[in-house]
Amino acid sequence: MIPVTSFAGKTVAVFGLGGSGIASCHALKAGGAEVIAADDSAENVAKAAQAGFITADLRNVSWANFAALVLAPGVPLTHPVPHWSVLKAREAAIEVIGDIELFCRERRRHAPDAPFVAITGTNGKSTTTALIAHLTKVAGYDTQMGGNIGTAILSLEPPGMGRVHVIEMSSYQIDLTPSLDPSVGILLNVSEDHIDRHGTIAHYAAVKERLVAGVQAGGTAIVGVDDGFCRDIADRLDRTGKNVVRISVRNPLASGIHVEHGNIVRTSGGARSEVAKLGGIGSLRGLHNAQNAACAAAAALAMGISLDVLQNGLRSFPGLAHRMEQVGRRGNVLFVNDSKGTNADATAHALSSFPDIFWIAGGKPKAGGITGLTGYFPRIRKAYLIGEAAQEFAGTLGTQVPHEISQTLDVAVEQAARDAEASDIADAVVLLSPACASFDQYRNFEIRGTKFRELVQALPGVKPVV
Repeated sequence: MIPVTSFAGKTVAVFGLGGSGIASCHALKAGGAEVIAADDSAENVAKAAQAGFITADLRNVSWANFAALVLAPGVPLTHPVPHWSVLKAREAAIEVIGDIELFCRERRRHAPDAPFVAITGTNGKSTTTALIAHLTKVAGYDTQMGGNIGTAILSLEPPGMGRVHVIEMSSYQIDLTPSLDPSVGILLNVSEDHIDRHGTIAHYAAVKERLVAGVQAGGTAIVGVDDGFCRDIADRLDRTGKNVVRISVRNPLASGIHVEHGNIVRTSGGARSEVAKLGGIGSLRGLHNAQNAACAAAAALAMGISLDVLQNGLRSFPGLAHRMEQVGRRGNVLFVNDSKGTNADATAHALSSFPDIFWIAGGKPKAGGITGLTGYFPRIRKAYLIGEAAQEFAGTLGTQVPHEISQTLDVAVEQAARDAEASDIADAVVLLSPACASFDQYRNFEIRGTKFRELVQALPGVKPVV
């Protein structure tokens, strides 16, 4: 845990008592603050009270003595309307901040030079965060990974030299971190997302920009420049004097890092050098993962990690569960768990990564279905359709893609494994990338992906991928 000493002797309201909220309560109390905990959920309030915290309905107390409101990132700050607790804080003229802001203040107080890598973007945040954490571990750092992935930041160990914090940040978390100042900041990409919480894509992009704009003096801002929003952001950062490293997987760069023929290449002042090779790394297949790897490599270089360590780290990266996870191989067939592919855009990345696919898709459908995936249909040897979306997807596939209505995942795995093995294709892939939510048959995509892994590993002759 990271004790929050910046509010010692003061009273702080904490609203939103999920994982990060409770962690904030513990950290504030450990640092000497008095905490008043609240939530719209009576169950969460009861859990906080059982943990020993003072609880209250913040609508019925005086805010005069509160030094701050620490807000959970899931609680609306601005859109569609500010939460009532935010309005109360504004009326009392107190700041509204989040748990990562508390971390930033503690780092500045106690270890301002300790490495702090912050990662955001519309897509690829989790993989990039996990990859950077893996690289820093391989390089010998005491690596603390958390934020929007895994562990709440204040439940990690405190900042210190030799210890790096690798933190994934959503736009909600950035919005609650006004003094965000990583030593390395990464903005992967910006596309339309979370407009309900930010009002417009321009505001959403501006929130994302704050992560790289806040990079501390002497630090490095890493920006993927394959979309217009990020190109403009990189140019603005340049004009403010930031050290900007541009990343592209689509075009060579005069200065920066790009991916070319499966190699990560660095260019500067007309000189170019190879940074690392991505060929043959199964956990980093596809153009989207090439961008993740190039940004992670840029972060490693900014931290002084050697090219040999970087290459070894890339090759040993196991990938994330449920994101292009290689769960087993039987003969000519590779089984891949991409249960995190819960919409067509996410599934497009998976389909683009393999030439011969036996595709398991379906679940609770989302708007638009799979109509946007027609360009990938030639890669699909056969589809196995499950859940509520099965009939709709069958209609979209029509005569273009052979398909079966499998209904359930166990049947789909059995059918896809049988057909892939019989195909005699040298590198056949059975791919679970549903392009759907899981809620018709599974509580979440993790449970769905775990079930797929179990079914595959129970097939006779399946071996781990090494």
